[in-house]
Amino acid sequence: MLKVLHVIATADPASGGPIEGIIRQSETSRSICERELVTVDQPSAPFIASFGLKIHPLGPEDNGFASRGLLRRYGYSPRLIPWLRRNAHRYDAVIVNGLWNFTAFGASMTLPWGKTPYFVFTHGMMDPWFRKTYPLKHLAKILFWLLVEGRLLAGARKVFFTSEEECRLARGQFPLWRYNEEVVGYGTAAPPTDSPAQRQAFRTLVPAVGERPYLLFLSRIHRKKGCDLLIDAFAKVAALQPDLQLVIAGPDQEGLVSVLQARAKALGITDRIHWPGMLKGDAKWGAYRGAEAFVLPSHQENFGIVVAEAMACGAPVLITNKVNIWREIQASGAGLVENDDAEGAEALLRGWMVMDARHRMAMREAAFQAFKSHFDVANVAPALIQTIKSAL
Repeated sequence: MLKVLHVIATADPASGGPIEGIIRQSETSRSICERELVTVDQPSAPFIASFGLKIHPLGPEDNGFASRGLLRRYGYSPRLIPWLRRNAHRYDAVIVNGLWNFTAFGASMTLPWGKTPYFVFTHGMMDPWFRKTYPLKHLAKILFWLLVEGRLLAGARKVFFTSEEECRLARGQFPLWRYNEEVVGYGTAAPPTDSPAQRQAFRTLVPAVGERPYLLFLSRIHRKKGCDLLIDAFAKVAALQPDLQLVIAGPDQEGLVSVLQARAKALGITDRIHWPGMLKGDAKWGAYRGAEAFVLPSHQENFGIVVAEAMACGAPVLITNKVNIWREIQASGAGLVENDDAEGAEALLRGWMVMDARHRMAMREAAFQAFKSHFDVANVAPALIQTIKSAL
């Protein structure tokens, strides 16, 4: 039995794919791997008590100095480095998840000098999109790379990338330090068995959709996800299918929903777009299963757990070529792929709306088969453990 510690900034399910990936990997590899987490979450955070794995939340108290300003945004915790120094040796391996935060800093201050072998998942954080979009932040990242993250990656047994595309894009983005890269499988668990209760849970939560067909966006509502492109594109093609609705579901972490709703109102499509917030449980699976197609016009997506989830439910996926698994999607016929711009977003929606029923049905089957072949965590999680054991 391999005992692994995951170092990650937060275990909050709303934070996106990395924590979801850890949870699903654990579910399918419990017999061969025991996992624990150390985070900088508040011990009182509501998701800690119900978290399914043993977790060490080391966040500062709410009234502490570390909970203010830039330190809070960086995820600073004075407890992390001492905790790693005392406890890292109790594990067979440590996996650091993510860069450019205090958990990566804490790992870089301890793990390269310790005896416990460790690995790093970059989770797309070396993608050139960030350099182009936030050039000033990239300058700061270069400084941190030279002093912190570069040393962390150089000392790792392996630096893991979840697709060939992510690995390729990361090369040459940062100077001086070199690391041992490896592309590993990644994915999510098969969904619960289909049932009418799932679709009913979704329709109950979003009653305005009724029984009408809809396209589904389900992800964090963030600038990089291309929600503005999606709304503009939907406005241009909506007349092709007057009863088609658009559901934009997910946590709003940047206050963008009000801006996007104003955009939809200006374009005259307010009554055809629905905003249920973050979907969980039956409502989430019902949303996937009932959707005509899943759409993610993202500018940058390391892997896209939600894309794999949609495919597992037999939903065709309409994505951009900035979702790093786009080559697998295109090759398998599981969906449509276009550029991450206004023309590309419109082409995605228009291409789906003019597609005949036979082609749509074939794409549904291809989506499910591609999930089973490439992204089912029941296959990829044991393979990841074997990769770690081989590196040890």
